[in-house]
Amino acid sequence: PLPMFQSWIDALDPIQLPSARVIIRPEVVHDTIEQICESRGTPACAGRNRLIDDIAALAALFADLMRARWLSLRLDVVKTNACRKFHIDAVTARLVCTYRGTGTQYGIATNGAGPRRIFTVPTGAPVMLRGTLWPERPKSGLLHRSPPIEGTGETRLVLALDPAGEPQELPHRVSIH
Repeated sequence: PLPMFQSWIDALDPIQLPSARVIIRPEVVHDTIEQICESRGTPACAGRNRLIDDIAALAALFADLMRARWLSLRLDVVKTNACRKFHIDAVTARLVCTYRGTGTQYGIATNGAGPRRIFTVPTGAPVMLRGTLWPERPKSGLLHRSPPIEGTGETRLVLALDPAGEPQELPHRVSIH
């Protein structure tokens, strides 16, 4: 990660971290994240601009790679053991980027057992993981999880992007056009 950006985001009060779950077109991600930052009180500065630009760039890249006209975008502030068990998501593919805190952990499963060696994606580095709906086989055996942080006082800011269908095909979801 960039040292000045990392110092800025790590120093923010968790209440000021942007958080959202939306179904969105890639071309409006920048403006939408900017509005979310504004509503959460994320200070307007170079660090915030960098975060917004990075999220928008990752969304555009992921949408292009997946040929997705719509994305499910989650920006979660995590303080507990969210998704602490190794798993494969029930999606075609997911892009994950941790902007604050420990990055996503991953490893190769063998013979139905959990990974023997656990690796951690560096903070600020995106990782694209194929899910159970990936059209080609064989399965890779690559599992991932959120790092166990409960009780440590750590706060993570995690971006997750999935390809999404048209909003009318997804009942009970928020959509921003």
